[in-house]
Amino acid sequence: MATTNITMRMDEELKAQLQELVSNLGMDMTTFFTISAKQAVREQRIPFEISMDIPNEETRESRNRNA
Repeated sequence: MATTNITMRMDEELKAQLQELVSNLGMDMTTFFTISAKQAVREQRIPFEISMDIPNEETRESRNRNA
């Protein structure tokens, strides 16, 4: 199977946190993204829930400042 490179941009802090998580799980970033991509293709959906029902802390603070 041929492979290809993907370039993406991500916040540095988020990247560091993700690297630490996947490392603690015994994998690297490539493995994590490959697993996620395979699951998405297999299930024909995003492999986790995406919801706007519950705002995160940043969103709540922003709403309070703009109220």
